[in-house]
Amino acid sequence: MKFTPRQADPEANVNVTPTHPLKELAILLGGLVGLIVGAYILLGFLVDIVVPRISHETEMQLAGLFVGMVPEREDVDEKTRALQELTERIQKQCVNLPYTFNVHVRKSPTINAMAMPGGHIIVFTALLEKVGSENELAFILAHEIGHYAHRDHLRGFGRAMVFMTVSAALFGADSGVSRIVGQALNLTEMSFSRDQETWADEFAQDAVNCYYGHVAGGTDFFNNIPKERDPGKFGHYFASHPENQRRIENLEQRARLNGFRIEKKKALDIF
Repeated sequence: MKFTPRQADPEANVNVTPTHPLKELAILLGGLVGLIVGAYILLGFLVDIVVPRISHETEMQLAGLFVGMVPEREDVDEKTRALQELTERIQKQCVNLPYTFNVHVRKSPTINAMAMPGGHIIVFTALLEKVGSENELAFILAHEIGHYAHRDHLRGFGRAMVFMTVSAALFGADSGVSRIVGQALNLTEMSFSRDQETWADEFAQDAVNCYYGHVAGGTDFFNNIPKERDPGKFGHYFASHPENQRRIENLEQRARLNGFRIEKKKALDIF
């Protein structure tokens, strides 16, 4: 019998994939990013479970990692002293937390404040330039104290450590894949941060009401932030902080529901 080979059909070649190589690469990278994001979320939940169990003593030891980021206290100016005294009064009168808070003023164009492990609160000078009353300043400081009440500063630290460790172990700290994964995780983390900011706002409102007997000035800061720094209705979903108007409306509605009064604000003579 004579063998007659069949004409090869290019479309039936099982050794050649019909999918474009770039498409396969995109699917592979997408699956990898999805897998890592899923693992990151799971580890984030574990961080949320562990953080409440971290003792105050252990946190103080962790604070040593941030010593280089905290300004020295030797040269304490009048503004820093006023912030420190106001924080201590709020803590003593209205907040029951196992912290000795230390307020640091750092020169920066950033309109922000930070809660760091160990009770260190950093306030940037650009933020102080926007403050118009002691009530407004008290709300800002109480907001940062609220992060300690919810231990948000440790949750953020834990998630950052998880990401840096996993990313560096798999791809190296400076790899392109690490940057892609980092951007994906950044969007995932924003939802946690927005919730934390809302909780801290509400904690601050309660503290201000306790301290002054009313909540005047509690939303002033959000009205004073430049429009370009406000994430807006759509940017809200890609920012760590909620849209300013949402924060204002939430606090105003909460004040009505709780029967909080609005009275005269106290002047901020020191600034």
